[in-house]
Amino acid sequence: MTFLRAEALPGGAEVQQALGPIQVRVKRPAPEFMRLSVLPVLLLCLVLSGIIAGVLHFMQRDRQALVDQMARERQAQLQEAVRGVSAALEGAEEDLRFAGELLAQPGTAEEHRREMRALLEAVGQYKAILVFGTDGQERLRLVDRRSAASMTHQFTAEDLAHTVEQARRHPPGHIVSSPPLPRARTGWLRAFATALPEDAPDGGGVVVVLVDAEPLFAPLKLLASDSETRLLVLGVHGTPGSLTHPSLSDAFGRLATEGHQTPGLTSLVQRMRAGESGTLVIERQEAARLGLGDSEAVVTFSPVRFKNGTAWPVATLASTRVLRTHERSLILRLSLAAVLVSGFIIAFGVYVVLAHSRAEALRESQRHAQRLAHLHDKTQKILDHIPTGVLALSASRHISAANRALSARMPADAVGQTLAAAFPHAQAPVIQRLEDLVHAATLDGRVRNLHGEPLCLFEEQGQYNVHAVPLEPSTSDVHTLVVIEDLSNLRALEGQLLRAEKLATVGVLAAGIAHEIGTPLGIVRGRAEYVMEKLGPGHAQGPGLGTIVEQIDRVSRTLRQLLDFSRLQPADAQAVALEPLVHSVRELLWMEVERRRLKLEVDVAAGMPAVAADPDQFQQVLINLVINACDACEPGGRVRLSASLDTENAPGAWDMVRVEVEDNGCGISPHHVHQVFDPFFTTKKRGQGTGLGLTMVAHIVRNHGGRIELDSAPERGTRVTVRWPVAALAGEERHVV
Repeated sequence: MTFLRAEALPGGAEVQQALGPIQVRVKRPAPEFMRLSVLPVLLLCLVLSGIIAGVLHFMQRDRQALVDQMARERQAQLQEAVRGVSAALEGAEEDLRFAGELLAQPGTAEEHRREMRALLEAVGQYKAILVFGTDGQERLRLVDRRSAASMTHQFTAEDLAHTVEQARRHPPGHIVSSPPLPRARTGWLRAFATALPEDAPDGGGVVVVLVDAEPLFAPLKLLASDSETRLLVLGVHGTPGSLTHPSLSDAFGRLATEGHQTPGLTSLVQRMRAGESGTLVIERQEAARLGLGDSEAVVTFSPVRFKNGTAWPVATLASTRVLRTHERSLILRLSLAAVLVSGFIIAFGVYVVLAHSRAEALRESQRHAQRLAHLHDKTQKILDHIPTGVLALSASRHISAANRALSARMPADAVGQTLAAAFPHAQAPVIQRLEDLVHAATLDGRVRNLHGEPLCLFEEQGQYNVHAVPLEPSTSDVHTLVVIEDLSNLRALEGQLLRAEKLATVGVLAAGIAHEIGTPLGIVRGRAEYVMEKLGPGHAQGPGLGTIVEQIDRVSRTLRQLLDFSRLQPADAQAVALEPLVHSVRELLWMEVERRRLKLEVDVAAGMPAVAADPDQFQQVLINLVINACDACEPGGRVRLSASLDTENAPGAWDMVRVEVEDNGCGISPHHVHQVFDPFFTTKKRGQGTGLGLTMVAHIVRNHGGRIELDSAPERGTRVTVRWPVAALAGEERHVV
């Protein structure tokens, strides 16, 4: 009995999630199997119908959202254009008030004529300036020289009488605008008038400016630049202006008799005359009557306001024909997609019928693939988490992969390049040795090794085990593995273990030597002093006996140092003020420094905290370090002792004090830097040191939970840095590990 599950087929995971498992018994008769195969097809058809219905719903909702967005954008464009027109009209009003102020100033008629002529020529939209007296008679007429010569006779005082009378009824500064002048050729010529003060020359009057208003309303023309938008402009007197589209002008003229057929336009005109601003939507039938096509129209309207309180209403009517065209195109594409999906469903049904015999093989392949993926993932994790570096080379000897331990130390772009790119710090002979090792391994198919080789693969010299492992069978991208084991840390641990064993041996020897040698030496010294006393100071053998006593004292000092080294006890730490202790060291060593003709500098930063130390042992550390620095300097040399807070601590670590002893002496050879803290190692001349001073210093520092570091080079001097823990605050406990 064999079953077929949908997820075993290509692309079947989504079908399995939607429909559940499809189980087919291979041994059932064909008609029953066909009925089971038709069921998922019917379910998919049902799902497809629901999807189409949902898409249509969301399309309708999105179309409404697009209409709302279109209305907001049109409203913003209209507001911007209205602000531009308002600014232009305000400029014309300000110029007219300025003309009235000029005429109100004392002066002769000729001076006023010159001033008005200058204003007329300065503003290109002004065609003429006329001044009327209090009796309504024309006193002054100036015509723009760039205008036609016939303009002088086009407009008479009777044409402007109504505008002049309206201006006289308002106080000076109030601007009155006329309707389109009847004799204007373009319909854009307007008269703007304002009254003159009564205390003006000739007792007041009215100044009138004829303005070509078309440039002032240029921003509104941009709104109707496309064929889907119509502009409706009502003047101050409530009648359509020259910018109004002819079809809208005709519909406006028929509102009195046919207003019930265009309710949207009627409502728009009412709201525009009321000075409102906003948006509305005109239905398809009314939009078609207005010449906007068979689609809804989005209307935005806003008034252009004057400073005198009057307004010039403006509206834009934009067809949504583009949105409807887009919607129809989307429906057509959706229908085509539905046909394609239906064909896919039929083909899928046929495929299910034909593929049931291969289901078991596919499931078996899937199990094998999952097993291989699991093994690959496990292998990759093992390689990434072992500390040994593993490098994969292709057949052309280029790097194809590297595990985490090695990729962290290689350049980021090393994958895909040769071995030289993986180890940029390595010399050419080192790279050649690695390539020869890989070549030898691939040539005879056996693992080749380099054991404990001192190589400079990275920034510093180190010891490595290198293994070249050929793969059988191999692929073009993974042909050979290069395994690199870094033995540097292991060698360092071995060195530390050897030094620890040496120190332990010194401790055992110290106790025995102090007892076995100390007592005989004491007896020898006593007998030598007795003989010196008997012989007297002037005897010829006196200097020889004195040399014996001096050498015995020297051996005794060495024995005491060995005893101190072997009996070093845990420190009895207490809070010790750093600055007085440092200055006491300077006082103790002052005579020695002067004798050697050296310069000792002491620098302690202000506000240094107390350190946790045994005062005697801490002083012993400083004295030993300063004396060693003095021994390294020639006469005239410099030794510097400084203390400051350590700024290299990790967040949350204990506070540390940084004490440095620096000299400009002969320095230490790089081969000896790592031996200076070993017992009995010294670079001083024979008889001038035992090699236990720095060993004692290192033990005391570590016994207090501190660290000691040394930086030195020949002819450059030496700097010893001691990081010492700060004393704990009251109530705080610390345990030195």
